[in-house]
Amino acid sequence: MSTNEVMVRLAAAAGALGDVDVSAWSEDTLKEQLGELSAALVALDSVLSRVADEVRARGLRVEEPVSV
Repeated sequence: MSTNEVMVRLAAAAGALGDVDVSAWSEDTLKEQLGELSAALVALDSVLSRVADEVRARGLRVEEPVSV
């Protein structure tokens, strides 16, 4: 997969996550989905940490974009 394809997929994933609004879920829905949600969040945390660690291992910093 090319670097451009990876970046497009990362942007799409971020967009999809931005659409998640757990506050709009009913208490019952949240309780029903909590296992799957927890597993997804742990998996995302693991992958994001790995990618960030790989960037840092190359001597670079992971920084928040500056708003203009």
